Amino acid sequence: MTVPAFEEYVPAVDCTCAGCAAQRRAARALPTRYGGHPAAHGARRALVMVTAAGVVLGTGAAEAASAATGHPAESAGSAGAAGSVASARADPTPTRADPELSDPSDPGDPDPADLADPGDPADLADPEDSDSDDSESGTPQGAPGPLRGSGAAGPPSSTGSAPETPKTTRTDIIKRAKKWVSEQVPYSMAKYWSDGYRQDCSGYVSMAWKLRSNEWTGSLAEFGTKIAREELQPGDILLFHNKANPTNGSHVTIFGGWTDYTHSHYSAYEQTPSHTRKRTTPMAYWSHSGSYIPYRYKGLPTKTSSSSSKALSAFPGAAKFGPGASNTYVTRLGRMLMDRGGKRFYKAGPGPDWGEADRRATQTFQKAQGWAGKEADGIPGPDTWRLLVSGTGRSIPESGSGDRGGSTAAPAFPGRDHFRPGQSNSHVDKLGKQLVRKGYGKHYAKGPGPRWTEEDRRNVEAFQRAQGWRGAEADGYPGPETWQRLFA
Repeated sequence: MTVPAFEEYVPAVDCTCAGCAAQRRAARALPTRYGGHPAAHGARRALVMVTAAGVVLGTGAAEAASAATGHPAESAGSAGAAGSVASARADPTPTRADPELSDPSDPGDPDPADLADPGDPADLADPEDSDSDDSESGTPQGAPGPLRGSGAAGPPSSTGSAPETPKTTRTDIIKRAKKWVSEQVPYSMAKYWSDGYRQDCSGYVSMAWKLRSNEWTGSLAEFGTKIAREELQPGDILLFHNKANPTNGSHVTIFGGWTDYTHSHYSAYEQTPSHTRKRTTPMAYWSHSGSYIPYRYKGLPTKTSSSSSKALSAFPGAAKFGPGASNTYVTRLGRMLMDRGGKRFYKAGPGPDWGEADRRATQTFQKAQGWAGKEADGIPGPDTWRLLVSGTGRSIPESGSGDRGGSTAAPAFPGRDHFRPGQSNSHVDKLGKQLVRKGYGKHYAKGPGPRWTEEDRRNVEAFQRAQGWRGAEADGYPGPETWQRLFA
């Protein structure tokens, strides 16, 4: 049995016969998905409906013909063999000039009401609309803050009351930070990720800290407590907010831990073009380093602060101090010594590089406790560190106050001519022994002696460089200042 040929009946728009009029009225009364008139529900639906109608009719008829004849089905719109469906049109593709088209019910087709029509002003994309190319839809967050590009001050995150800081832990902060890294969230100051947070640096921190809103670099400080850089722990942030122009350089990173013992580099979690990343970063950042301020989230458990204090109070080990050492513990030692009366030893303030000022200040503090010999060698041990951290023990006495165990005056400088190639005298021997006593004798193969050698010069140079001197001031030949500091 052959499949009867048929043709879809579409009433002409200008036909006045009773049949066409009745067909048009029936179409207008039904929704398009049930065969109603597409034009009655907006011109944008006509295009989608006619495509679906052509595909369904052509495919269904062709499959029926194939089942009846045993031949493969022809594609819709082609001229079939005997017994196949006679297509009403060679090309089923609709045009916007087609006045009336029917829409067969097909649950696989998308709902035409959800498709935008370029010809419908109501469906034109708004640059600020959440469905435009510059943002994601469905976010509960507000519009992007001032870092969006205007540079204008944004609304305050709170209205007089303290901002809300949901409780979290350092572990959870880093877990959330790693999640965006693994997902490689694209950077954007206008888009929002599936979790509702804005895809820029401040939105990233808002997400990691689990804040209830998208903050910006101008408001994140309200959710944290300012700390010192040597106190940084995973989950803290380093924040730079350029108040003069927030869009110029403002940035924030999440501290992930130190990468070296000198604390000069750290693991930074950051949201930056082109996507979220974790990388080793110099302290505090590649640019504007001095402007970054460390903050600790206020929502962390209180016990974290106490454990942090214990960690900072623990003695880091003697290896952190002495010639060649460079780390934050040296800086902290210098600050504590200055607080205990050692300001006069530091001309430019304490720093991470161990110097003679650190040794002299430490030794004077040790002697103030009544210690002598190895207990007052200028290198801090557990007892020295404990007294400084706790603020106990005797402070460094004022200069000239006759503190117990004070050192004697330095011997007079004999003159530069005694320390030159070919010279051999007791002054060279005295110089070498004092260098060894101060910890600057590593270049001696057999120990110091009365003859001036290159080993003496290199040890003197090491001592001079430990004072922060460079160039001609650290040439390895002792002058009056080198001599005075060495024997002080």
